[in-house]
Amino acid sequence: MEKEKITVLSLGGSLIVPDDINEDFLDQFKKFILGWTKRGKRFFIVVGGGKTARVYQRAAKELGVKDKAALDQIGINSTYINAELVRALFGKAAHPEIVRDYAKTIETKAKIIVAPGWKPGCSTDFDAVYAAWKYKAKQVINLSNIECLYNKDPKIYPDAEPIELTSFAKLLKITGKVWLPGANMPFDPKASQMAQKYNLEVIIANGKDLDNLDNLLAGKPFKGTVVSNDF
Repeated sequence: MEKEKITVLSLGGSLIVPDDINEDFLDQFKKFILGWTKRGKRFFIVVGGGKTARVYQRAAKELGVKDKAALDQIGINSTYINAELVRALFGKAAHPEIVRDYAKTIETKAKIIVAPGWKPGCSTDFDAVYAAWKYKAKQVINLSNIECLYNKDPKIYPDAEPIELTSFAKLLKITGKVWLPGANMPFDPKASQMAQKYNLEVIIANGKDLDNLDNLLAGKPFKGTVVSNDF
């Protein structure tokens, strides 16, 4: 895969399985991505677990499972079925298999590579940052059900203010530096630390707003948060 043309997307599971499988979103997302591949874009799409992961992890905890690695593996396995669904949507435009080992370089002419979670101890956000580093992409576009970062939880605090530009140091003050399986955070702290180390840029945006994502990919003004060592 031509490294310089790769766009790395971290596709939040909350977009795919908010409650049930969001077929309307997936159909629109498919058409959107295929439209951009016709314009020369190549994508590495890392797929999250969404509600599927949380339901299984919650059940495991209620049944007495305390091993963090086991809980993490349950979440990872839930991303496999989501990733297989996303890969199948793109047909021949996608590499015929989901990525099971991020350490191996994928050599393919396909315009789309789809990957699930990888190893216990981190989230798909971390996997996306790793993929960006490996394939020499300059940024990770993190797509979830939030429009941007806020200085505090907008669901709790009506006066929460949106953040357009911030540093990884400031982001880590919001999220903390510890990641837990099933944690609901705007971005995995371990992923933030890796992106900070390798001087990558992370963009946080609402994946449901495909017009906004179109602007982002086209280099036009967009709504979201840019996290970088430059700020």
